[in-house]
Amino acid sequence: MKIVISGFYGLGNTGDEAILESIVDNLREHLDQPEITVFSLSPEQTAKEHNVKTVYRGWRHDFKGKVKALKEADLLISGGGGLLQDTYPTRFIFGPLPYYLLIVFLAKLVGTKVMFFSQGIGPVNSTWGKILMKVFANMADFVTVRDQFSKDLLHKLGVKRPETVVTSDIVFAFHPKKDTAAMDSLQLERKDNLVAVSVRPWFEKVKQFEQIAEILDHWIEARDITPVFVPMEGHHDDTASKNVLKHMKHADKCHILGTNFTPNQYLNFIGECQITIGMRLHALIFSTLTGVPHIGLSYDKKVESLLKRSGMWQFSAVLEEMNVEELTKNGLELLDNREKYSKIVEGNAAEMRVEAVRNVDLLKENFGK
Repeated sequence: MKIVISGFYGLGNTGDEAILESIVDNLREHLDQPEITVFSLSPEQTAKEHNVKTVYRGWRHDFKGKVKALKEADLLISGGGGLLQDTYPTRFIFGPLPYYLLIVFLAKLVGTKVMFFSQGIGPVNSTWGKILMKVFANMADFVTVRDQFSKDLLHKLGVKRPETVVTSDIVFAFHPKKDTAAMDSLQLERKDNLVAVSVRPWFEKVKQFEQIAEILDHWIEARDITPVFVPMEGHHDDTASKNVLKHMKHADKCHILGTNFTPNQYLNFIGECQITIGMRLHALIFSTLTGVPHIGLSYDKKVESLLKRSGMWQFSAVLEEMNVEELTKNGLELLDNREKYSKIVEGNAAEMRVEAVRNVDLLKENFGK
């Protein structure tokens, strides 16, 4: 079976690279020798890391290569991740939403079937974005989404033709491999008091950096923890991490991991931490996968949806509604009763793993030869 995968790949985002690794590994596990081609912004690197064929993803280069790959494919997998949204500027054919939907349209033009795979949908608020969704998303042959909110939004946007099934993020079917490179890079004296911290820039909002700094200072003073920042998207998250440190009294007690570790290496590191506090969806997914209790700071419905499924929403908060005193107290509760909450997270993760694998099962049922 020949499959093309279209997503936010080759741009150094740990979450999206984890998605790609999970898709490729699970396709190879459950299908008979699939031929996989990935549209990537770093085609040589992606080809080397995943042993796949690649085509440059941008419109301005190798358009013929994209057409050829789609024409020869049995199936286009669009996803996973949050591809179909207009949080970022959406112009006539520029922006994430037009790009991914035009790839779908191109696939249909050359007669290739399309599956939206383990996607998180939205937000889609612009008039143009809603029109694009109603016209082009209805061209898909089958859809799996990672939460009920995404399915409801699709229907609200008028995307009702393809059958849509709620599963979970394909990263819950990630194949972890033992790797201590991230941990070893820090040369820590203690490894039993680590707290993973994941922050990201979010438009002009900066208040959360001061609030997270205050929370971490309280935890350091109360429980002698060592916060370690995990930059899931390179220099963007590295800069955000340093913005938190600027506001801390005990910045000297903290560490920032390097930006060049693989998703698997970051996952292994987070799995060794006592708890996680963070914004990045896939840092929270890595925490869930490894049974690490976590406090999520939800800047998007996708984060809230995950936290409700992982069992950690009661300890978390919407980004704009953060209460330092309450979150400090929640973190101490998780630290003091880690084993109890770890079991809750592990149980929920097991359920989501089954649902993640179902993405591939549904692919086989609908498109397998």
